[in-house]
Amino acid sequence: MNKNYGIAIWGDNNFIIKNSTVNINYKSEPSLLEITQNVREKGYKGPLLLRFPHLIKKQISTLYNEFNRAKKEFEYKGKFQAVFPLKVNQFPNFVNSLMEVSKEFNYGLEAGSKAELLIAITHTPIGAPITVNGFKDKEMISLCFIASQMGHNITLTIEGLGEIETIIEVNKEFNQGKEKIITPKIGVRIRLHSSGIGVWAKSGGYSSKFGLSSTELLEAYDLIKKHNLLQQFWMVHFHIGSQMSEIAPLKKALREAGNIYADLKNRGAFALNTVNIGGGLAVEYSQQKENKEVNYSLKEFANDVVFVMKEISKNKNIEEPDIFTESGRFIASSHSVLIAPVLELFSQDYHEKSLRLKEQNPPLITELNDLWISLNRSNAREYLHDALDHMESLLTLFDLGYIDLEDRSNTEILVNLIIKKSILLLNNEATKELKKLQNKIQERYLVNFSVFQSLPDFWGLQQHFPMMPIDKLDIKATNPATIWDITCDSDGEIPFDSNAPLYLHDVDVTKDEYFLAFFLTGAYQEVLGMKHNLFTHPTEVTIQFDEKNLYYIENLTESKNIMDVLDEINYDKNHIDTKLKNLIEESTIINKQEKRELQNRLNFYLSENSYLKTIQSNES
Repeated sequence: MNKNYGIAIWGDNNFIIKNSTVNINYKSEPSLLEITQNVREKGYKGPLLLRFPHLIKKQISTLYNEFNRAKKEFEYKGKFQAVFPLKVNQFPNFVNSLMEVSKEFNYGLEAGSKAELLIAITHTPIGAPITVNGFKDKEMISLCFIASQMGHNITLTIEGLGEIETIIEVNKEFNQGKEKIITPKIGVRIRLHSSGIGVWAKSGGYSSKFGLSSTELLEAYDLIKKHNLLQQFWMVHFHIGSQMSEIAPLKKALREAGNIYADLKNRGAFALNTVNIGGGLAVEYSQQKENKEVNYSLKEFANDVVFVMKEISKNKNIEEPDIFTESGRFIASSHSVLIAPVLELFSQDYHEKSLRLKEQNPPLITELNDLWISLNRSNAREYLHDALDHMESLLTLFDLGYIDLEDRSNTEILVNLIIKKSILLLNNEATKELKKLQNKIQERYLVNFSVFQSLPDFWGLQQHFPMMPIDKLDIKATNPATIWDITCDSDGEIPFDSNAPLYLHDVDVTKDEYFLAFFLTGAYQEVLGMKHNLFTHPTEVTIQFDEKNLYYIENLTESKNIMDVLDEINYDKNHIDTKLKNLIEESTIINKQEKRELQNRLNFYLSENSYLKTIQSNES
């Protein structure tokens, strides 16, 4: 990875490097450092989640533009429509921005639970589509009927035969004796033979959790027809998995779903006019060309969908269906950036200034010091091997009691320095030996965030997220870096990977702030984030731009304080507060004045969140 951290691969031209900082490639092009410092000056010192609504709009408009281009290119007569699946990100500051920037597209929402359905009903404009997926009981189906009678354009996607029977029952209850029957639209999710690829492949195929088999689909059609609901039956739906890294499985699924759609049309489903291809449009997370995850472009994706649907329609002599998508990751991932300050570098004791050389040193340590002083490009490999050999001998001497702790410390420091410098001098020789040595001398950066809260897919699925410092980019970073979070868990770590190496700067954080940015975190990470060690959602802000192209901050939502976090997991915070006060009052080892001072200190600490304060003196 070069000093640009692969930004041209994953950045989609959303961010640029100007001089020494990462900047937003929009309007006045402010730097992430400037925005971060602006927020921190207001008193918010922990990790920050920055939201950029203009990037949400960019993704939605790009999606619509590509499909409309493909329709025009192939002279396709069906319409294109999309909704956002709320499971990807239900946080209000995101959803509110999403609905605001998508008004011109008649964009809607997809819900998979009762709570999500309430968000969809209250946030989707009347007329824009709402789709309801997942398993549903009578109460959830009844909520859909209520939404329909409010005027919402809502579709119930049937996942099992029992749901059709419940829809029939609820339809009778809501429309019995009424002159005008108002019923939600009906879609059926089909279980395809085709499946996706990778971690999420099980979303498709015969063993998938959702959808109707061919036999069940025929039974469903008969029930819909028998109970006079064919007028409402307008959509077939399929989904073969999130983050489809390859295009081939989609092509196969499109043909299978298209032929099922055509069969139902020719069977008599006269109102059926839409194929919902679900989500799965992939995002490029890789920072290295050789490790790219996605083998297709959005243009190719749209072309394939439109072409296959047109071809099947022509062969089956039916009208070309409307195309419907539910992509979430593609819409949401790029809109947010997590910024977290580095608190400490844990290997900084391996610096020349930390050496404790004596007037009289063991001969092997004197030789190590000479190797370090005289190391250059021509002798680097030979001296590196000598240093590693000396280290083994010196550690053996320590175990036998022949050298002391200062000698051992000097050994570790000198060998570490020799390895670091040798790797730099030999950086064009990417041998297995050098890659292995990088793991030995990696720097551990303690970063003020929780992997479990803010990057749960890294912990659970080993999903990579692009990461880089937000300044000092005019200086070459040389430290092979492992990222440690502040949780009390050894899994709270992003280890150095020699196949996808991350290099960071050698900084003194007691004198200079150093921030890391984690990109493409807007999809799933917030809603899946867990309160491990009771670390809560970071402080978040929305970054908008005014008519003069200058940025401003709105919707600042502070991370929950310690007491509110305890309240969230059902501790009685009033009881805890009272107990703490009583313990101070009942103390016999401090006087009244000290008790008041202690109570004031305690109140201040309880009003703070669980994230750590940086160790700089100007933040005390």
